Amino acid sequence: MPVELPRADPGTGTRTDLSRDVELAVEGDGPWCAVVWNDPVNLMSYVVFVFRRYFGYSRLVAEQLMMQVHEEGRAIVSRGSRERVETDVQAMHSFGLQATLERAGQD
Repeated sequence: MPVELPRADPGTGTRTDLSRDVELAVEGDGPWCAVVWNDPVNLMSYVVFVFRRYFGYSRLVAEQLMMQVHEEGRAIVSRGSRERVETDVQAMHSFGLQATLERAGQD
């Protein structure tokens, strides 16, 4: 089940503001994280599409997360209970993205 997330205002954010939006977007109520990993197969535009479609992230937040995956090799895309995050990881797999489950604080 997708997580309810705040929307970024496309005309007002700076890169710093976007980083804060990303942090707020992936906040959750549990000790588990869904991590999406960089891969040589999926286009950046497709990763943005998946983040927007499944999680409901704004274009700016989805692009910021995609760039984090691209530049750092991974990004935390959701947090919450184990069951909810397992569902998110499976959804990422169904879209063809590499994703794993891990405890919060292990990144």
